[in-house]
Amino acid sequence: MQPESAPAASPWRRLRSRFGVPAILLSSLMIGTCSRMPGALELIIAQGAVEVATRNSPLAYYEGAAGPEGPEYELARAFAEHLGVRLELRTVPTAAAALSSAARNRVQIAAAGIVTGGEHPRRVLFGPVFQRIDQYVIYRVQDRLPRTPAELAGRRVVVQRNSPHSAALTQLATQVPGLAWTEVRAADALDVLGRVARGEADLTIADSIEFSLARHFFPDLRPAFRIAEAEAVAWSIPPDGRDLLPELERFFAKIESDGRLADILERNRRALVRFDRVDAASFVAGVRERLPRYQAWFQEAAAETGIDWRLLAAVGYQESRWDPAAVSPTGVQGLMMLTAETARRVGIADRTDPRQSILGGARYLRVIGETIPKRIPDPDRTWMTLAAYNVGYGHLEDARILTQRRGQDPDRWPDVRENLPLLAQESHYVTLKRGYARGWEPVGFVRNVQTYAELLRWMLDDDAPSAAPGEKPAQ
Repeated sequence: MQPESAPAASPWRRLRSRFGVPAILLSSLMIGTCSRMPGALELIIAQGAVEVATRNSPLAYYEGAAGPEGPEYELARAFAEHLGVRLELRTVPTAAAALSSAARNRVQIAAAGIVTGGEHPRRVLFGPVFQRIDQYVIYRVQDRLPRTPAELAGRRVVVQRNSPHSAALTQLATQVPGLAWTEVRAADALDVLGRVARGEADLTIADSIEFSLARHFFPDLRPAFRIAEAEAVAWSIPPDGRDLLPELERFFAKIESDGRLADILERNRRALVRFDRVDAASFVAGVRERLPRYQAWFQEAAAETGIDWRLLAAVGYQESRWDPAAVSPTGVQGLMMLTAETARRVGIADRTDPRQSILGGARYLRVIGETIPKRIPDPDRTWMTLAAYNVGYGHLEDARILTQRRGQDPDRWPDVRENLPLLAQESHYVTLKRGYARGWEPVGFVRNVQTYAELLRWMLDDDAPSAAPGEKPAQ
């Protein structure tokens, strides 16, 4: 930090060092505007890039198996495309840190799930509100259901210290005599929700997105009623970035009118609540009606890679329901749902071609299997390979590191499986290289593939042995 007595850097030098804008371009900007500081939008256009501060979180940005994901990332990418410039992300630990980056003119936009209410840096500016998040009273189904705010009095209520939920209770206390609560230092909202789930407290407050995530960990928790007005979420911009406000208003008005905003928010909400379960009836119908079209290609891929064709077929069903036209919003495509990068890596030209997709998926499984440490035996090796296929190898390694930290065996799938969901808890993912992941999804993915493969063995009565992923086919 610069001492107060040190002379301040010139505006030109600050801009050049901060944004890397060519000197002649900045000079022309400042000369053409009577030496005034260029606004945020002018800088974006001059740089050919918009710098956005965000955080690693399911509410903002994270690395998925197919690449960057998250609602704030998708919106920021769309805004960059709207302006015809590059998107440059700057990841920071918290929403407050993102807000501070904008307030100090270090970035042009802070997009990190920022709530407009509460305490914020002086003179901070907000763009249009694009999302509202409700706060709910959360209880355990085994306990008495509170139906009104008055029924919170006399109950053990716990909330995270310095959270919006604490502020909501403070406001409610003026209307509910006897309302009291405990504020705790907690790493994240899941920590507090866990206390209610374990019976250490009766009630807590959580926003709708927090609870969407928590249901994967605490199935006995339920929302009782909404406790406060919905919190407004918006982007923050620098104090001297007023020239950016009209463009932000035009952008959000456009994506709201054409449905893109609702689509982005809904898809990311569904990603938090998605938890696939086996539908045996649909699977049996698929085996009869669709699998015969592709079985020979699964067997061809098995002959090339040595991986059980039924395991490959099970992966294909879990990924696309054996639909070669399947596509995800993130660009994953085809029967085996390959990314464009993965397809190139394994020599596949057309992901929509079912034969190529099956061969590509099998080759990619083999690549992952060969990357898994050789000391890990089967079946643990196979299950970890499948998990990495779903969530990405980097996130699998993070889960193995976390498993070892917790005194468990990182080479055993049951131990790794137990820790994978913790990649969604902030207290854990902020300490890991790849950050947040929907860690419950690979657990469900592996479980379902196991079930589908066993059903295929039973239905087709085929017990021919084959190699695990990463092993060489028997000669």
